[in-house]
Amino acid sequence: MGREVEVVVIGAGQAGLAAAHSLRRYFEPETGFVVFDHNPRPGGAWQHRWPTLTFKTVNGVYQLPDMPVPTPEESAPVAEVIPEYFAEYERAFDLRVQRPVSVRAVESLPDKRLEVETDRGVWTARALINATGTWERPFWPRYRGQETFRGLQLHTAQYRGPEQFTGRRVAVVGGGISAIQHLMEIRPTAASTHWITRREPQWRDGEFNPDRGREAVAMVEERVRRGLRPRSVISVTGIPLTPEVRAAREAGVLDRLPMFDRIEPDGAVWADGRFIEFDTILWATGFRAALDHLAPLGLRGPRGGIAMDGTRVAADPRVHLVGYGPSASTIGANRAGRAAVREIRELLAT
Repeated sequence: MGREVEVVVIGAGQAGLAAAHSLRRYFEPETGFVVFDHNPRPGGAWQHRWPTLTFKTVNGVYQLPDMPVPTPEESAPVAEVIPEYFAEYERAFDLRVQRPVSVRAVESLPDKRLEVETDRGVWTARALINATGTWERPFWPRYRGQETFRGLQLHTAQYRGPEQFTGRRVAVVGGGISAIQHLMEIRPTAASTHWITRREPQWRDGEFNPDRGREAVAMVEERVRRGLRPRSVISVTGIPLTPEVRAAREAGVLDRLPMFDRIEPDGAVWADGRFIEFDTILWATGFRAALDHLAPLGLRGPRGGIAMDGTRVAADPRVHLVGYGPSASTIGANRAGRAAVREIRELLAT
């Protein structure tokens, strides 16, 4: 049976819950707005993180609006604590997230409403906040000879800890924080590790304060305003030189190799003829925005991205993307949720 609401929110990670919290001030859940989440339980992407990602090693956990993040032991896995925090948040603010719900497609209706087709029926709304994030779209690059590799290939999304790499010769591909965390965990038990990146790592000294965070978000925001594919916030902030990272660099764990030219059945070859053997490739190559369900709206422009004005899609003011571009990082998720709701209220008042 179809249902009508003013606003549909797709996704209940940090950005989606921040938006729902703002909506709750003006609308009743399930009649004024509804939140759909594909995951079977609260926690967003945090629930899928590997067990060895703890509060000591995680890059940052930012609190949701009006509820502090718990302060557990540094050894506590974030995949256990943060989902509980999200669940408590949903209860405390009566957000009534519906899950697991898969959104199949969003289309525009002749009466200017949006039709949201899910595996639990069809809903219509006057506005949409999309907060589907990136976790469900891991990016697997393609290189010559990759299909001939006889060893194991897996992505960060499949990483469950260092035990699966014991005694293996591992190539970690990717220049972000996940790649560095994997290398530092895998190195003690692996037979060998190699770190391979397309670009030289950009290391960052000093404290990452709010001013630097806002500068980084602004740089990513400029790209999406021009309709370019968004870059990650970490790509413009650089990699923080924590004491653990400094120690790993000094120990040679983070000695970086440039990108190989092609993959062989038992390793890879570089443009200069160098050959290195390995039996495992861990692709720490990031994720892409999970937006396939929005394809019927035709939002993508000729430059490959979606031109944005803040959180609003420039070509369709009914649609807001939070957890996209500058708000893909938890640094900007809360602010994006508030901004989207403020603009939607103005739209609905017209």
